[in-house]
Amino acid sequence: MTARGPVTVVARWQPAHGALDELLSIIAQLRPQSLAEPGCLSYEVFQELGASPCILLLERYCDETALDEHKRSAHYQALVVKRALPLLAERRVDFLHTWNPA
Repeated sequence: MTARGPVTVVARWQPAHGALDELLSIIAQLRPQSLAEPGCLSYEVFQELGASPCILLLERYCDETALDEHKRSAHYQALVVKRALPLLAERRVDFLHTWNPA
């Protein structure tokens, strides 16, 4: 990735059956550690209303370099890669830049 300004990450996590509580516990550990990163601007967590336990993570980083550093961090590797991803039935992640029309 190249640095082009702030990056917003929209991650949708669909927990596997019975994994919601464990995922929320992992996120409770991940969020403060991510917010402590110098390049993290915000980290919000939402849970879908209704029967679906889908989790939405809305993260902002100052640039793509900060996002790359986040993904290489020890806490991301330990909590997301090793613990959370195996608990997901489905995952979608979108990376967005702010667009300002001319």
